[in-house]
Amino acid sequence: MIRENFEKNMLELQDKMGEMVDMTVIAMEKAFKALQEQDMVLALDVIEEDNYIDDLENEINQMAIWLMAKEQPVARDMRRIISVIKMSSDIERIADFAVNTAKATIRISKEETILEKTSLVEMKNVAMDMLKKSMKAFIDADIALAKEVGELDDIVDRNNHENYALLTEYLKESPQEIEQTLQLLFINRFVERAADHITNMAESTAYFIKGQLFDLN
Repeated sequence: MIRENFEKNMLELQDKMGEMVDMTVIAMEKAFKALQEQDMVLALDVIEEDNYIDDLENEINQMAIWLMAKEQPVARDMRRIISVIKMSSDIERIADFAVNTAKATIRISKEETILEKTSLVEMKNVAMDMLKKSMKAFIDADIALAKEVGELDDIVDRNNHENYALLTEYLKESPQEIEQTLQLLFINRFVERAADHITNMAESTAYFIKGQLFDLN
């Protein structure tokens, strides 16, 4: 019965973390849709809805601490709880990058977009694929999938370097576009950092499964 209760509580924690992931993917997709369509109302929605993700992280942390105190788990179970706490923190930071992207969109406003000159959308798509896979790797305790997340981060890093080179060169050629170019450089950085946090999530999963630290970057 004790083990059944522990598993039930862990599944509840896992479900809350899955909800955080779903909400974060939605936030990032909406932020980029706002960027592509220059939709200020949609960008504001992303900013306003971030509180829900923050609340979920707090719920997860409180429940995880309660679970450690009540059940006094050992070994693999303790690693599982620690991984949930660390991963929920990473997810919250990724959601913050979606908010930052929405804020950058508002700063760009209605300037004629140069977004299509970059691979920012493709970069975001890879990052969100990484996020979904990192969550699945944790649920399934799939070390191979966790390693795949780390490999996908290499694609994001390449896009990051390419976008940086392209946008800094464009800034030299078209200094009148400074505001938009700078904001796109920031967004490039936001997505790259989001992918780093997702890789951290995959490393937490690997730690939970194997009981040792992995560097998947």
